[in-house]
Amino acid sequence: MFRSVRLYDEKDFAACSIFGMVCPSGEKVDGERIIRAMANMKDRSNGLGGGFAAYGIYPDFADLYCFHIMFEDGTAKEETEALLRGRFELAHAEPIPTRSCPGVVDPPILWRYFVASEFDQTCGEDEEEVVVRTVMEINRCVEGAFVFSSGKDMGVFKGLGYPEDIGRFYRLEEYGAYLWTGHGRFPTNTQGWWGGAHPFNILNWSVVHNGEISSYGTNRRFLEMYGYQCTLHTDTEVVAYAVDLLLRRHGLGVEEMALVFAPPLWEEIDMMEDAEERELVTALRQTYSSLLLNGPFSVVIANSEMMIGLTDRIRLRPLVVGEGRDFLYISSEEAPIHLVDDSIRRTWIPFGGEPVVFEVEARRKDREDILCEGVTDDLYMMEKKGFLLEKVRAAGMEKVSAV
Repeated sequence: MFRSVRLYDEKDFAACSIFGMVCPSGEKVDGERIIRAMANMKDRSNGLGGGFAAYGIYPDFADLYCFHIMFEDGTAKEETEALLRGRFELAHAEPIPTRSCPGVVDPPILWRYFVASEFDQTCGEDEEEVVVRTVMEINRCVEGAFVFSSGKDMGVFKGLGYPEDIGRFYRLEEYGAYLWTGHGRFPTNTQGWWGGAHPFNILNWSVVHNGEISSYGTNRRFLEMYGYQCTLHTDTEVVAYAVDLLLRRHGLGVEEMALVFAPPLWEEIDMMEDAEERELVTALRQTYSSLLLNGPFSVVIANSEMMIGLTDRIRLRPLVVGEGRDFLYISSEEAPIHLVDDSIRRTWIPFGGEPVVFEVEARRKDREDILCEGVTDDLYMMEKKGFLLEKVRAAGMEKVSAV
């Protein structure tokens, strides 16, 4: 009799569901597919948070930043709007479309604002830094307001409930996107609330995460040196800000980001035969030691150009990858991949600590042209390693000055 009964512990550390799907050619699909995928993994959630990120959904405002903001009351809304008008040209504002949905109760006031920057770039002020600073200021200083999405031609939709209910609540079947990510939350150490649901976002970066980052305090203090403010009471927030710091501000690549989050042991670094690679990995470990993600994790990271899957080095959280005719997938489980796509050619489990990167060919920017043109592959890799090493050293000097 008892063999047929599963007894649930108070804490289920293997829970949380993550899912991502991207079409390299840029073809768009509505949110119905990812809602079905998340519903298939309902056992991994407990109704304390669900959410989605979608890319390519605002073609009419593609060049404008879109702030998705939740408010507790009208006073917070008025204060936030005054702050936005003081820094940006407000092109359009409206409530985020929603519908009544069983399982989603007492939602906050949800609005979206499409804005253009008004500052003079000749003064040396960076547009993206102004957006990041604005997000931090609203989340920290405006009582009852929370910015949960701040990118261009993309949006995060999240809340308190099961992910499939949140998807219906936000009417995601009415949006078309070439890249979707989703998350079903099973919080283990923090409360469930609307702002604490995944994905977490800054600019165009979004992160969904399964795991438990025990280095949260160290990671948070390191990020605060660079102006990031962690106000959402959950460990995943530091991952989103760390991605922005490493890839946008410090100009590292995805492989180097993975080496920061899930680095090899010092003994493994000492045994590397390539002296330049050994020097680069050593510099990464020394410079970004406080961004190492200690604890079990699997993440799906996305922006307008790519989707990235990564786990800790010993794979304490599951991640499986699937390849279909038109879409590529990253998921906590294999079943939802086959459920939503009957053209799957193959699936595989990536190695721990090694990123899986799916690029959107239609939107990819060739960042590496500045390194070298018309050179051999070996020389190219030498130039690239030297280029990255200089960036890491510069970041180390920035870290010292920040302290």
